[in-house]
Amino acid sequence: MTMVDQQNIISNTKQPSIYASTEPSISAFNSPTYSPQLVEGVKSVLIIGSGGLSIGQAGEFDYSGSQAIKALKESNLKTILINPNIATNQTSLDLADIVYYLPVTPEYITYIIEKERPDAILLTFGGQTGLNCGIALHDQGVLAKYNVKVLGTPIKTLVTSEDRDLFAQALKEINIPTAESIACDTVESAIDAANKVGFPVIVRAAYALGGLGSGFANNEQELIKLSAQSLALSPQLLVEKSLKGWKEVEYEVVRDRTNNCITVCNMENFDPLGVHTGESIVVAPSQTLTDQEFHMLRTAAIKIIRHLGVVGECNVQYALQPDGLDYRVIEVNARLSRSSALASKATGYPLAYTAAKLALGYTLPELPNPITKTTVANFEPSLDYIVTKMPRWDLSKFQFVDTNIGSSMKSVGEVMAIGRTFEESIQKAIREIDPKYIGFQGSDEFGDKLDDILANPTDKRWLAVGQALLVENYSVDRVHNLTKIDKWFLYKCMNIVEMYKYLQNQVKNLDSLTPEITLKAKKLGFADKQIAKCLNCHELEVRLKRLSFKITPFVKKIDTLAAEIPASTNYLYTTYNATKHDIDFDDHGIMVLGSGVYRTGSSVEFDWCAVNTAKTLRELNKKTIMINYNPETVSTDFDEVDRLYFEELSLERVLDIYELEHSQGCIISVGGQLPQNIALQLLENGCKILGTDPRDIDKAENRHKFSSILDSIKIDQPAWSELSSVEEAKVFAKKVGYPVLIRPSYVLSGAAMSVVINEHELEAKLKNAADVSPDHPVVMSKFIEGAQEIDVDAVAHNGKVVVHAISEHVENAGVHSGDATLMLPAQTLSKEVKSRMKEIADKVAGAWKINGPFNMQIIKDSNNNLKVIECNIRASRSFPFVSKVLGVNFIEVAVKCFLDRAEVSSIQDVDDDKLDYVGVKCPQFSFTRLGGADPYLGVEMASTGEVAAFGRNLIDSYWTSIQSTMNFQVPLPGSGILFGGDKSNVENLKSIYKIFANINGYKLYVCDEETLEMLNGDNKDGGLTIIDLPYHDKRKLRSFFKDNSIKCVINLTRERAETVEDKDYIMRRSSIDFGIPLFNEPQTSKLFARCLSEKIAQKVKILDSNEVIIPTEVVSWNEYLKR
Repeated sequence: MTMVDQQNIISNTKQPSIYASTEPSISAFNSPTYSPQLVEGVKSVLIIGSGGLSIGQAGEFDYSGSQAIKALKESNLKTILINPNIATNQTSLDLADIVYYLPVTPEYITYIIEKERPDAILLTFGGQTGLNCGIALHDQGVLAKYNVKVLGTPIKTLVTSEDRDLFAQALKEINIPTAESIACDTVESAIDAANKVGFPVIVRAAYALGGLGSGFANNEQELIKLSAQSLALSPQLLVEKSLKGWKEVEYEVVRDRTNNCITVCNMENFDPLGVHTGESIVVAPSQTLTDQEFHMLRTAAIKIIRHLGVVGECNVQYALQPDGLDYRVIEVNARLSRSSALASKATGYPLAYTAAKLALGYTLPELPNPITKTTVANFEPSLDYIVTKMPRWDLSKFQFVDTNIGSSMKSVGEVMAIGRTFEESIQKAIREIDPKYIGFQGSDEFGDKLDDILANPTDKRWLAVGQALLVENYSVDRVHNLTKIDKWFLYKCMNIVEMYKYLQNQVKNLDSLTPEITLKAKKLGFADKQIAKCLNCHELEVRLKRLSFKITPFVKKIDTLAAEIPASTNYLYTTYNATKHDIDFDDHGIMVLGSGVYRTGSSVEFDWCAVNTAKTLRELNKKTIMINYNPETVSTDFDEVDRLYFEELSLERVLDIYELEHSQGCIISVGGQLPQNIALQLLENGCKILGTDPRDIDKAENRHKFSSILDSIKIDQPAWSELSSVEEAKVFAKKVGYPVLIRPSYVLSGAAMSVVINEHELEAKLKNAADVSPDHPVVMSKFIEGAQEIDVDAVAHNGKVVVHAISEHVENAGVHSGDATLMLPAQTLSKEVKSRMKEIADKVAGAWKINGPFNMQIIKDSNNNLKVIECNIRASRSFPFVSKVLGVNFIEVAVKCFLDRAEVSSIQDVDDDKLDYVGVKCPQFSFTRLGGADPYLGVEMASTGEVAAFGRNLIDSYWTSIQSTMNFQVPLPGSGILFGGDKSNVENLKSIYKIFANINGYKLYVCDEETLEMLNGDNKDGGLTIIDLPYHDKRKLRSFFKDNSIKCVINLTRERAETVEDKDYIMRRSSIDFGIPLFNEPQTSKLFARCLSEKIAQKVKILDSNEVIIPTEVVSWNEYLKR
């Protein structure tokens, strides 16, 4: 669509507002005859979810969507949800009335609208995905055809805020400054624009989430590469003059239909402009703004939201001149965003809930604040604490990845820490990112590149700042000049540095530690472990000394009112910068340890487990205490538990809270690996652990103990050996034959697991494994190629299995289970094999005396031998999937086992043979975000999320599930399929090619003679065409894919590329960069080819029809479950 077309659409659609009145109604607080003036004619609402978790669009939309559904249900509206993310809380049976696990695309939303005929639609709770779908549905005339009202912010406003050129024009009308910019739709026009505004420039892609397709270009060559990629992902880009180095400030603003406006929160980035706000450390409220600057930007934010006509919540991002009053508006997100989730949790103001209510027509003065219950929503929160948000990256997992951080997001998650000082807050945040960090610290990895890392941010920037101040004795001025980080923050960091040096040089040992120094260190956010390192002792010794001084943290409330008005709130945090507690400790609740930060391997699925644990406990009349620090989660919502501690999941903090609360017990097996890692120490320090004894858990986490017990109960496993030297490893590998698998203990998502294919790799890989878990031995086992992998999820009670599920992997063993495509019920396993697996589960449950959830991975070789390769005695990432497919909540069962409830004995195990449908779970990858990373699947997990779908058979469910992955475009007849990759197994690629060759209408390509001959065989006219891939020219690469209309790439990958010059790597990476579906594994390639063969004719027929024909796969989850 051209710019002119889009402007015509906007100017020609000035529909009357769906809100009949702009007059405020009488507040519920003032009148017994309260009658809100809501949108008329709305009894059912379609909510658009955001799909699988990806970098830039993560768990914050589970939180916001769940809140929206609750708000709508309070108004007795029928709720219909489309979201294929089966791991989310919002897709649970007790929330939306109807759930569709279908692709979040205009196509599938149209089918649901045709089928369900909703009166209204909510677009702003599903991230950029939901917003883009809404604009497309409007442009296509779907919303008008079915008379579907858009609740909240109107389409015109959404388009204006997303289209970079229209946005600049709109703000110009009210004299609000934006960065000088030029809209472009070709690489050539981008070059012309850059020459006009002058390098350096920032390129921003329109209609993109998390800065996708954005970046800085210092010269024409960088601009060509960046704009080619951006235009492959978005129809338009904006070239702006760079304001790198200015302060970045955000305001969260709320407006209702009657023009009431409030700013809920303002936030300031620790990093200056140039680093995406999702990649930056962020503090709330802002710390370095003058009163004049604060009110100038607040006034502008309200002026903008009123001019644009936002109804609900809105995020305004500014660049602020560091030494003056000049500013620019960077962008406006007229929807719920990652920042709004942070603002909501930071202030205690329920932004998503309030935005949903405003969308229905409520006004701010008439809405009660559901947290305080004593005030209305028409107020601006006041904070008597400081919040620090910090991003989490997992870039080290990916080969060739660009570790520089800039205007496009790469972080997979974030943490939020609360303290009474910046020092206390940021030190908490650093520890929350990863337990291996003790607080503000340096790293010796930078060497002579330290200045370069400080000046050019990477994911290690905060460590570089720590190294400079703490170890290299850089001055604040020197660090400021290199980083442009405000000196206020750097001086605060220096306070921490000075305490480090005092402890190390003056105190020196534990005996010399005084109460005064202990308290001063704790007020600066020092952990016991941190003090212990300075004094060369153990953290528990410091803990005992601290307790002998009677120094313990105080518990404070987040009440949105800075304690100015009494409020009943359960949002809590701990601090040493206080003199009394805000609460009494008479609940004696059961503690649930949450999952912490989202990272590759631990994501929203564990939040689902934690939320369902708390929900079940409350249903059983148990008081609940949640500890978690992830602002993106539902578990940190105000209405999910009796007491919520926004706190570290460290041994120190969990013990503090356990002892303060006099807790009845602690649940450690539903939050993933993080709580599991401290379970044994919690037990040893007096915590009552509900569920499996941590001493038995240790026997599964420790690879040597695990393998020994399997041998003792005669359960088969691949040949294994405990490593104590490289020489022993070489002897073992020669004995069993390569490949072999190296496994460290106590890890999540296969961290540091490696398949080694020759002796040359062995030494480097073993060193890597030792680095990850130095306190635990490493076990090496024979890796069985070509085997089938199966997941068994189960819940046991006192050593006996109560319920279990057997999910089959589509991919062969060797692909991490988190990256695998799961089928439930299993599609190729015989009853006899499934029965043997159940016997193994029974034996394992008995041997480890399991009481609660556990997960096993089993491989089946070509001779039908079953071998156990792993057992996790905790909930696994597949628990939401199996629970929702089978219609039995495994976590609910587990909680009843924890509590030894009598009803456990009457729970029936599930017979999946009786199911008349199949559930398929597909991984969601974020390789698009990770520039340069090789899209390779192996034993270490790479996916960031998951999607799932249901179908009457495997083809139906996989067809829908793969389309549900983000931005997946089905290759239609007339397009090209490109083949390449591993040639060591000729039959794999041949069998895939044969299926595609039998589908009419596709052009089939290869890039070299060897692959051509391999696939064609003796048939020289086999329908394949050889084309030259321009390996080293990004601009020509884009033309190559476009000119040949290549819409799918099959590039089978046996191992990671050794260099970026590898031709198959370039083919794989280019398909990711240009948004083309990539299949790099043989079994999923075959399955997709089968789906295309069976389903494409129907899809083309439906797409070509003038009428809306609903495909067979458009069936709700409720219909499958017959509920």
